[in-house]
Amino acid sequence: MERPKQNEVSDWYLKTIKKAQLFDYGPVKGTIVIRPYGYSIWELIQKALDPEIKRLGCRNAYFPLLIPSSFLEREAEHVEGFAPECAVVTHGGGKKLEEPLVIRPTSETIMYSLFAKWISSWRDLPLKINQWANVVRWEMRPFPFLRTTEFLWHEAHTVHAAMEEAEEQISAALSMYGDFFLKTLAIPVIIGKKTEREKFAGAVYSTSCEALLMDGKALQIATAHNLGQNFAKPFNISFLTAKPSREFVWQTSWGLSTRAIGGMIMTHGDEKGLILPPRIAPIQVVIIPILGKSPRERINKSCSRVLDKLRRLGIRAEIDSDDETTPGWKFNEWEMRGVPLRIELGQRELKEKSLVLVARDKREKITLPMSGIKRIPEFLQEIQNRLLERAEEFVKENTRTASNFNEFLEILQTERGFIRAPWCGNSDCEAEVKKKTKATTRCIPFDSEPTTGRCFHCGQEGKFTPIWARAY
Repeated sequence: MERPKQNEVSDWYLKTIKKAQLFDYGPVKGTIVIRPYGYSIWELIQKALDPEIKRLGCRNAYFPLLIPSSFLEREAEHVEGFAPECAVVTHGGGKKLEEPLVIRPTSETIMYSLFAKWISSWRDLPLKINQWANVVRWEMRPFPFLRTTEFLWHEAHTVHAAMEEAEEQISAALSMYGDFFLKTLAIPVIIGKKTEREKFAGAVYSTSCEALLMDGKALQIATAHNLGQNFAKPFNISFLTAKPSREFVWQTSWGLSTRAIGGMIMTHGDEKGLILPPRIAPIQVVIIPILGKSPRERINKSCSRVLDKLRRLGIRAEIDSDDETTPGWKFNEWEMRGVPLRIELGQRELKEKSLVLVARDKREKITLPMSGIKRIPEFLQEIQNRLLERAEEFVKENTRTASNFNEFLEILQTERGFIRAPWCGNSDCEAEVKKKTKATTRCIPFDSEPTTGRCFHCGQEGKFTPIWARAY
């Protein structure tokens, strides 16, 4: 498994996801069409996450796409943070609107105007709502899946009677995301707190899951925000306590988007194309009939029987029965599309009552007795495990430390990756580092050791040791 060279990753990525029919470009700059193969991955993400979100107490709902601009203006930091990214509707029905409408960049304001109506007493809490939806953030530097003007996501919003409950909700959401990335997408993530400069606009603080992609750049792949009472007060979301007295609620929001698809592709792919973890692959096994001059009917019937057995095992499987292409062409095509396991079945296999298996990650052939089909789920799990182990090793090998600015620069200019470097905690210092290097603090890991030494950039006393990186 050879990865594309660091300076070739962007070209490899764009060519691969286009050729694999994951997406096409939309007619408006920054938008994409998610084609069926790509959307199937998103559906599997939804299928895996939705029950877990509900297990945390959320119920699914849907809120309007159009938000009165006055709603965003109620929370000053929020509107300031999102104003440059907002798409605004000024006309409707052939007339100029009395108030401009914002196409949702996120749903805090539209949801919370209604939460204020729905919540009156402590009996109405906690309120936990999740939405699977699209949002629009005008993107100046679009990159399919990773940065697009319109994207799909889930956004959960919870309302609590006490700060401690909100804290517990953030912890539970991060735990859910961590498990999902490891077990489903086979992506190791570093989880921690964002700096004040990098937090979500309007939050008391933000947390994130950070992934490291094959070109050494970081990706914020999921976030969870403690909103405190910052939205409760301007939207007047309050409740009557059991005492009784009236108090403002405490809130959280957390979400994950279609950028997770891009993150997965740039975690596992190789020079041949995609490598999809079995648990998220739309097609887990592809069966290739090796016809040649053999009796085609017998081989095709045998392939159909294998397909039926695989599907009975709950495996997503397909037969490539295209007579116009050669087996070799099919091998390359399905490897490029990342199908985890290939089965080859021809005259020899019929005679020996066997199957030839080829795992996408190792590309080594093994022969399995026909009676051993029930072992296919084991092979798929082994592929899933190997991909996670490989990704974890990559993060380990590409996480470095820097004690001074020269070391920091050298890493960025050569290997890239995650850099652990002590920092004074000053936002101006953080901004200077970004200006000079284009690297940002990704998060301050929750499992980081106590910080010792001085800030790698300004030399002041170090207070935190964030993960730094250049990022998408």
